[in-house]
Amino acid sequence: MANLVTASRLLFLLLVICLVYFGSPLAHLLNVLLLVLVFVSDGLDGYIARKRNETSLFGAVFDIAADRIVELCLWVVFVDIGMIPVWIPLVFIARGVMTDSIRTTECQSKTQAPFALVESRLAKFLVSGRFVRGFYATIKAIAFCLLMLAFSLTQLLDPSFASFVENIYQLGLLLCYLSVVICLARGAPVITEFIQKSRPQ
Repeated sequence: MANLVTASRLLFLLLVICLVYFGSPLAHLLNVLLLVLVFVSDGLDGYIARKRNETSLFGAVFDIAADRIVELCLWVVFVDIGMIPVWIPLVFIARGVMTDSIRTTECQSKTQAPFALVESRLAKFLVSGRFVRGFYATIKAIAFCLLMLAFSLTQLLDPSFASFVENIYQLGLLLCYLSVVICLARGAPVITEFIQKSRPQ
C-alpha cells in the first residue's frame, strides 16, 4: 500500500509538469494544489508503511528515488520556465549523485535502509533525524508551491499586482537558497563518513 502511494506521487508529478507546459493560466493555479498533494503523499507513504508494518529496504529506497525524481524534475522545470537560476538544480544533482552512490554501495554491503547508514550523532541528526528531514522537506515544498503560485499569478493578475506577486516569488526564491544550504549540510556527513571508512587502516 505504501509503495502505491509513492508511485501515485510520480503520477501527480507527471500531471503537474503537463499542466505547466500545456495548461491554461487557471490550470497553473490548480498546479499549486497538485503540488500540495505531491508533498503530502511524501509523508503519507512513510506513515502508512509504519502503521501497517510494511517497512522494507525496497520501500525505503523507492521512497528516496521518488523524492529525487520529484525534486529534480521540479528544479529543472522551474529553471526552464525562468523562475530559478540553473546552478540550483546543478547543486542538487551533484550532491544527490554523490550521496546516492555512497548509499547504494553501503546498502548492498550492509543491507540496511539508506538513512540508517550514518554513524556519528551529528550525521544521524542531520541525515536521518526526523526533525531535520521534515524541516528540509517542508522548506522545499513551500518553495516549490510559492514559485508555482507566482508563476500562475503572473499570468492571471493585472500588472498592478506585480509587487505582490514579486514578494511571493522572492520568498520562494529565498527558501530555494535555504534548501541549497540544508542540502549541502545533510550531504556533507555522508561523504565525510564514507571517506573516513574508505581510508586504509
